[in-house]
Amino acid sequence: MGDKITYSAPHTHPDGQLVGATAAEKLGFHGATPTVQRAKAEQAAVVTTAPTTSAYGFTEAQAASIITLLNELRAALVEKGIIKGAADS
Repeated sequence: MGDKITYSAPHTHPDGQLVGATAAEKLGFHGATPTVQRAKAEQAAVVTTAPTTSAYGFTEAQAASIITLLNELRAALVEKGIIKGAADS
């Protein structure tokens, strides 16, 4: 694994800390292989509409979009090593 990462101290970023100056810099946590920032269509916000009469207040298409978004968020967190993704091993 590489040992190079951009870290800007508070005096160069008065609004807070910055790890990685670009989306192309690779990051990994807890021993995960460092990867660049993910950029996928599945990360798009779910389009909302007025509440429906369904049991949960959203359409079947919105439910599918929510599941797709949640799966992409999970995949990104697992890829970076922020969450394990499964209880085994």
